[in-house]
Amino acid sequence: MLIVGERINASRKSIADAIMLQDVGRIKKEALDQRAAGAHFIDVNAGVFMGEEVRYLKWLVQTIQEEGEIPLCIDTPDPKALVEALSVHKGRAMVNSITDEADRYRNMIPIIKDFRPQVVALCMTDGGMPTTSEGRFRIATRLIEKLTGEGVSPEDIFIDLLVMPISTDTKYGIVVLETLEKLSVSFPRVNTICGLSNISYGLPSRRLINQIFMVAAMMKGLTAVILDPLDKRIMANLITTNALLGKDEYCADYLAAFRLGKLDLKGGNG
Repeated sequence: MLIVGERINASRKSIADAIMLQDVGRIKKEALDQRAAGAHFIDVNAGVFMGEEVRYLKWLVQTIQEEGEIPLCIDTPDPKALVEALSVHKGRAMVNSITDEADRYRNMIPIIKDFRPQVVALCMTDGGMPTTSEGRFRIATRLIEKLTGEGVSPEDIFIDLLVMPISTDTKYGIVVLETLEKLSVSFPRVNTICGLSNISYGLPSRRLINQIFMVAAMMKGLTAVILDPLDKRIMANLITTNALLGKDEYCADYLAAFRLGKLDLKGGNG
């Protein structure tokens, strides 16, 4: 299971403040803490800064990678900001995201072909986002066909099914799970990814909902997740579920996590 750490997002006030103040120490600590907790990629997002996103996103990439070749997920719909960030990124990045919207696809695909990052592809068209599993599967199929036709390897595609809050429609969780199952069967080489936190928006005990939904999604074939790796319980659930699904040979990762105290949740968050 590939983990993208979600914490460096300017929609969080503390992160927005750190970006505006150019607080190098705070940003580096957020990145390094997430890496130490198990994140494979660190998401960087400066989207709230209208007119400044290009400069701030580039600064985030350069600041974090002063600590080494830490893989980053460049989270922006702005082609200019994406190019500037990728131009200074060391190693191979992930891009979040491309969609099946005509203008966005046309603007993003040359950048993807030039820099060859891994690609998050959102199930969205100019007509919006379907609310049924059939509609999302249809868009996912089209995106996979288009991206592979442009030379993107199936293993480098991460289909994002766009989790929506069950507080607004209790079927939204089922829609994602059904679509995940269809994709894992029809496109076994293609990855799937989701941001967990949307599923619980508007409800109490959000962490509980996020934790259980992640386990259900992994059982349906989810291969990557955007989450807070500092949440010890959700990370323990992820490690345990991997072992139960036969994706942890000889339970090596589970045993290593146990020895490091990562499965001891007494006094831990979550």
